[in-house]
Amino acid sequence: MIPILLFVAILGYLSVILESPIRINKTITSILTGTICWVVIALFSHDDHHLVTEKLMGYFGEISGLLIFLLGAMTIVELIDIHKGFTVITRRIRTTSVFKLLWIVAFVTFILSALLDNLATTIIMVTLLRKLMPRGEVRMMLTGIVVIAANAGGAFSPIGDVTTTLLWIGGQVSSFGIVKALILPSIMVLLVPLLIASIRMKGFAVLRAQVSMAQVRQEEKMRGSVSVFTAGVIGLVLVPIIKTITGLPPFIGVLISLSMVSLVSIIYHKNKPQEEKDKFSVAYALTKVDISSIFYFMGILLMVFALQEVGILKEMANFLIENLPNKDSMIVSIGFLSSIVDNGSLVAATQGMFSLTDYPTDHTLWEFIALCAGTGGSMLVIGSAAGIAVMEKEKITFMWYLKKITPLAVAGYIAGIVTYLIQTLLIH
Repeated sequence: MIPILLFVAILGYLSVILESPIRINKTITSILTGTICWVVIALFSHDDHHLVTEKLMGYFGEISGLLIFLLGAMTIVELIDIHKGFTVITRRIRTTSVFKLLWIVAFVTFILSALLDNLATTIIMVTLLRKLMPRGEVRMMLTGIVVIAANAGGAFSPIGDVTTTLLWIGGQVSSFGIVKALILPSIMVLLVPLLIASIRMKGFAVLRAQVSMAQVRQEEKMRGSVSVFTAGVIGLVLVPIIKTITGLPPFIGVLISLSMVSLVSIIYHKNKPQEEKDKFSVAYALTKVDISSIFYFMGILLMVFALQEVGILKEMANFLIENLPNKDSMIVSIGFLSSIVDNGSLVAATQGMFSLTDYPTDHTLWEFIALCAGTGGSMLVIGSAAGIAVMEKEKITFMWYLKKITPLAVAGYIAGIVTYLIQTLLIH
C-alpha cells in the first residue's frame, strides 16, 4: 500500500508543479490526489472500511475547521474591499518609491502576521498591493516578500502560525517564551531577503507606482469604509483572543468576526433599496472569494493526512534522526521539508517523537522546531498557507517563485538559523 500511496502523492505533487506545461488546473490535481490517496488506504488497509471512514472523518473535522477559517477570513477581506476599507491604509502611504514601498509592505506584513495570523495578513496585504499598483514584475516581487514576511512574523507568535499554535497548545512553548526566543531570528529571516530584494529592485522604474499611487489617493471615499475596516481588523484580532479564552477552534472566532463586520455594513446601508444593500452583503462578498483556493487547500490536506495516517511522515522524521549527525541538523531538514509537506503535520510528528519529560516547556528543541518549520515553508510557494494564498490570488506560478523568491527565502532561512544558534550559545 505504501509504495502505491507514495506514487500517487509524488505524481500529484509533480502535476501541481508542472501545472502550466500540462495545462491541468492544480485545484483539480490536488483534489484528485487527496481523494485517491484515501481510496488506496480504504482498498489496501487491513482495517475495516468503517474504521477507515471514521479516521477520515476525524481528519476532515480538522480540515473543515481550517477551510471555514480560510473562507471566513477571505470573506471579511472582500467585505472590507467592497467598502473601500483598504483606502484607510493606502491613503496614508505617501511614497512614490518602489524601494520604500518594499520596506513598508514587508514590515507592516511582519507585524500584522504576529498580531493576527500569517494567512489573513497575506490576504490583506495582497489585496492592498492590488490597490497600489497594476500587475507586473514589481507587484509579483512584492507579493513574494509578503510570503516571507508573513511566515517570519508568524514564527515568533503563538497565534501567528499553525506550527507555533500547535506547540503552544501542546505545552511545548509558552507565549512569552516563544516571543523572547524567536523575535530576533524572525527579524533576520525577513531582513536578509529584504536587503537582497532592495538591491534587485533599485533598477525598476518608479513611474508605474507613481501613477497607481495618485489613482489610489483620488479613489472615492465611501461612507462606512473606516468603520468596516476597523471592525474587520478588530474582529481578526479577536480570533486568537476568543481561542485563548474559550479553547474553541479558530473558525468560531472568524465566524463571529464575519458577523460583526456584516452587522456594521448592514447598519450603514439599512436605508438603501434592497438592490443596493445586496452589493454590500456577505452573499455578494462570497461571489468575489476565490473558491478554487479553498478546494486546492482541501486536496492538499487530504493528501497530507493520508501520508500521516499510514506513518510515512513519522518514518521520514525517524529516517532523518538516524542518518543525520544531530537533532539540530534534523530540525533544519524539517524546515526544508516544510516547503514541500504541510508544516503542521511535521510539527505534530515531532510532538509525538519527543516527550515533555525529556524536553520541557521552552526547551531549545521546541523553539528551534518552531523557527524552522514556521519559516521553512517560504522556500516554495506551496510550502505555506501564505504561499498558497498568493499563488491563487496573484496567479504566481511555481517556477517563477522558485526562480525569483526561493533564493531570497533560503538566504533568510539560513540567517534566522545562524542568529538563533548564536543567540542560544551566548545565553546558555
